[in-house]
Amino acid sequence: MVQQIHLASRPQGWPTPANFSLVEVELPKLGADEVQVKNLFMSVDPYMRGRMNDVKGYVPPFQVGQALDGAAVGEVVASSSPNVKVGDVVTSQLGWRDQFVTDAGNVKVVDKNVTPTAYLGVLGVNGLTAWAGLRLVDVKAGDRVFISAAAGATGIIAGQLAKLRGCHVVGSAGSAAKVKMLTEELGFDAAFNYKDGELVKQLKQAAPEGIDVYFDNVGGDHLEAAIAAMRLFGRIIACGAISGYNDATPQPGPRNLSHMIGKRLTMKGFIVIDSFPHMNDFLAEIGPLFAQGQIKAKETVVEGLAQAPHAFLDLLRGGNTGKMIVKLA
Repeated sequence: MVQQIHLASRPQGWPTPANFSLVEVELPKLGADEVQVKNLFMSVDPYMRGRMNDVKGYVPPFQVGQALDGAAVGEVVASSSPNVKVGDVVTSQLGWRDQFVTDAGNVKVVDKNVTPTAYLGVLGVNGLTAWAGLRLVDVKAGDRVFISAAAGATGIIAGQLAKLRGCHVVGSAGSAAKVKMLTEELGFDAAFNYKDGELVKQLKQAAPEGIDVYFDNVGGDHLEAAIAAMRLFGRIIACGAISGYNDATPQPGPRNLSHMIGKRLTMKGFIVIDSFPHMNDFLAEIGPLFAQGQIKAKETVVEGLAQAPHAFLDLLRGGNTGKMIVKLA
């Protein structure tokens, strides 16, 4: 028997532990060209909150009474495939369970000499999101860039990449410790704790000359503050809006949206799955930077499959620094 986390019920507003259940199931026997994988680590991500609603989106909603899924990295313990061997380290989208059997084509063999959690963060979807977002609006040397949720899994990578591109980078985060980490460890030029006061005022103090680019992971009041700080012809990267993911009713739009006109601003939204065809280009650029220590990964690791729901809930409340990961083995 193996264990899985199922969606027990759909949340109304903020999720609670009662929306999840730990279930034991029996694995099917290995069929032709299939693999059995023991998960080592799994990812919890903000987008999963939207999948808990019964609403059609760019990925299908989770189903009540069935296992959740998401990025994971594991070790092959049995295989009937000529292309995937026992002992291989593989990535998959079959997280939220300790073991699984699937077609060999549903897993990807990765370099076992690389720290496996890197494939869930800096060399995975979060790193790709940061890389693709900066390319979306052609971030270049000299740009003044503001990143919200800068101590999160995507913000950390976006900030470091922007610095490597020659930008002046400012970040917001939710604690003094995170602010210190951004400026003293990751090279951000300035950072502030958004809980310490009025956002518009804090952003103006951190970026007195204004900003050219806003990498938006939060939406809401952060987006409004960024519009206020934007210089002429500024660009907004609409990556996420975690501030509103648990609202029962949609948040009102920024009160200063009309500034988009006078400032001639551009705002572009994107979904990272559109960039999957560019994964090799991403890895060719980011892989060496990570190996050489020019990009640093930060992780918050929670142990045990049973703790995965708590890790997810902590993520939604900003309890992570960098990538939130659950260690399964």
